[in-house]
Amino acid sequence: MEDELEDKILYQTFFKSHMKLLSKFAVGVSPLNSSVGYVWKVMRVYLLKPEVLIAGLLIFVFVLYLQASEVWSRGFIGKISSSFGLTKGTRSGKLALLTSAAEKHSWEDKRGTSAVYAVQGRRPRMEDRFVIDENINDTGISLFAIFDGHGGEYAADYAKTVLVRNLNLKLTQSSHIAAGKSTVSSGLKDTKECIDSNKEPEDEVNERHKLNSNPTTTPSAAASGGGNSLTQRRQSFRKSKTEDIVDKPSGNGSGGGSSSGNTNNANQQLETDLLSKYMGNPSPIRQITKENLLNGTTGQQTANSKPKTYEAKCYVQNGSINFGKIITDEVLAADYDLVEMAKKVSNFAGTTALIAVVHHTKLIVANVGDSRGVMCDYKGNAIPLSFDHKPQQVREQKRIADAGGFISFKGVWRVAGILATSRAMGDYPLKEKNLVIAEPDILSFDMVDHRPMFLILATDGLWDTFTNEEAVAYIRERIDEPHFGAKSITLQSYNRGSVDNITVLVIVFKNGRYQVGSSNGN
Repeated sequence: MEDELEDKILYQTFFKSHMKLLSKFAVGVSPLNSSVGYVWKVMRVYLLKPEVLIAGLLIFVFVLYLQASEVWSRGFIGKISSSFGLTKGTRSGKLALLTSAAEKHSWEDKRGTSAVYAVQGRRPRMEDRFVIDENINDTGISLFAIFDGHGGEYAADYAKTVLVRNLNLKLTQSSHIAAGKSTVSSGLKDTKECIDSNKEPEDEVNERHKLNSNPTTTPSAAASGGGNSLTQRRQSFRKSKTEDIVDKPSGNGSGGGSSSGNTNNANQQLETDLLSKYMGNPSPIRQITKENLLNGTTGQQTANSKPKTYEAKCYVQNGSINFGKIITDEVLAADYDLVEMAKKVSNFAGTTALIAVVHHTKLIVANVGDSRGVMCDYKGNAIPLSFDHKPQQVREQKRIADAGGFISFKGVWRVAGILATSRAMGDYPLKEKNLVIAEPDILSFDMVDHRPMFLILATDGLWDTFTNEEAVAYIRERIDEPHFGAKSITLQSYNRGSVDNITVLVIVFKNGRYQVGSSNGN
């Protein structure tokens, strides 16, 4: 009995007293009656009620739904309205989904039958430039151009101002001569000056065709393989090899391994040398590498002579203008001047160039780099107007290898591990060894045969998310929009995840003909 009595006394003394103390803390009554205890009491009484918790959970779920549905209008009310389909604006439901941050940094230009829309996108700065020159000086010639800069805006701005100005001047003069509005002297001296411009040696044309059709074929073999030239030329545009042709081991056994190791070391030295120029740091092996490249495998000179330019009369024959030759000469001349100026100011910027000239029923497209043009013919087919210049192409690989360079894969294939396009204006460190060139590919089209509905000229920011066929189909459905679908497809490309600047220029044809407007400057 005494033991039971002691247990009861111990229970009442210690256990119950501790439980009372713990219960006071649980209900929020602080022994010190502090402010913290008061706040906890208020939260327990008002915020921890079941109805408050349920309401907060519902609001949280609703906000998550709005974010997951990707309906982002300009305000919270717009989000709710768009989410429940209550929007009554003039824009369609698809276009309402395209309102995004891309429109905050955008540029546009609208003419009678052409329009362009450009966005900075997810890049820190805008390096794209565009040009629309309809009916240049009332000549009936229209020029459209897209320039995709990289490494800064310097090269793209130079191309837009200097190159386009020189092209407009030469096109105007040639048009006046062809139309008989300007007299041309026919002296012997003038005739000799124009020989190089109007006539390209037949051997040079044949060799160039052989090189483009099959880079690994010797001239004699190419001459005997005329039946397969077209197939081989198409294959030259394909992205075929997955390894660097310069890095291939030559020979068998230990000799081949040694050659491969030496080649890899030379490539590493070349990449270090070029990167040091881009970073502005002098490389201790620059002169050695340069000397090895010049006296070893390449046998080419790095000092390029200034390209020849001719008077406008040299590009006119029998009333017909050689547009392709004009564009080629002016692009090469502008690139030479750009490189010389860039050397003086240590600017390493470069730019692609996609130029389209429309005159009556002729369409001439010149391409340098990886911007791209596409035509929609009267059947709705997508007709390529240009082919991208990528380092992994067979003909570009051979040209780079012959110049003593290499390509390497760093996310994408790059020339010397630096540039993702094998042709560009500017980029002077790569021009010293002719690893990158500015010679354009020229394609001519007779619009009577194709009867185009519209043309698309765009930077690679669009083509990273659209194929040629997808772009043509997308524009066809929106050709009646104010920007002929250029704005819609640009924003759609951004929404698909394009991380580059995006510029899209659409040129509309009526019944297969381009109707020029009044003369407009850019």
